[in-house]
Amino acid sequence: MAVAPDSVKTLLAGVTELFSLPDIYSQLNEMIRDPRFSLSDIGKVIAKDPAMSARLLRLVNSPFYGFQSKIDTISRAITVVGVDDLYHLVVATCVVDRFGNIPSELVDMTAFWMRSMYCGVVAKLLAKQSMVLHSERLFLAGLLHDIGSLVLYQQKPEESLKVLLATRRERRLLAEFEREIIGFTHADVAMELIKSWGLPESLYESIGCYLNPESAQVHKLDAYLLNMASRLVDGKGRGNPAEATVAEFSEHALTVTRLNRVDLVLVMEQAEAEFSAVFEMMAPNKKFH
Repeated sequence: MAVAPDSVKTLLAGVTELFSLPDIYSQLNEMIRDPRFSLSDIGKVIAKDPAMSARLLRLVNSPFYGFQSKIDTISRAITVVGVDDLYHLVVATCVVDRFGNIPSELVDMTAFWMRSMYCGVVAKLLAKQSMVLHSERLFLAGLLHDIGSLVLYQQKPEESLKVLLATRRERRLLAEFEREIIGFTHADVAMELIKSWGLPESLYESIGCYLNPESAQVHKLDAYLLNMASRLVDGKGRGNPAEATVAEFSEHALTVTRLNRVDLVLVMEQAEAEFSAVFEMMAPNKKFH
């Protein structure tokens, strides 16, 4: 298990409230773990937030899930999708809303969330192709893998600007410059933040180790899938064809993920259609600033 540097814990210690999730998340977290609460009870809590309910129903009815019949109630959504996946969607919507108002001096929030959601879609599709059970959890991993960057933008703006200027032409050197200038990476920050939210180890370890997936001790497959998804999305952002990025993956990575290069190219073709639907469904008020 990767361990965040003490400096990361110090950074987050003073801003826990600033980056905490809303009350509905804490309430649902407790209810899901308590067998005394039924699916109906959980649905009633979500239904108290009309905006979240509407967005969750739009997402559940989108091509992201591909159900044949329309799902028009939260209780039905929970029955069909399952508590775990619905919980992941609640976390995702909470996070998108929570970080929606970060100042734009250092980051274009629309571009940030577009890349994050695209990475989530690709990670989920890779997991599905790899026959991973509950592959939707990789959507959440992809969505949140860069969340540490937002914390750094807000808490260490001067150092973050130096990093961004240094990596303007080559994102793959981002972590290297973060270590050199800040002392730790956005993945270190994200892991510690997600751990503080009480989310599963599979999520925070895969995110904490995605830059170096071999370092994951328990959830190595998830870390490799997330690493692949991030690199594929970065390649697309640079205008590279999927085949070019796929050619860079090691045989070891392909063996671990049970994927081949043809699978990866096909996933990127599928991702285009799914991403459009997810972005429309999850965007808070269709805007991020």
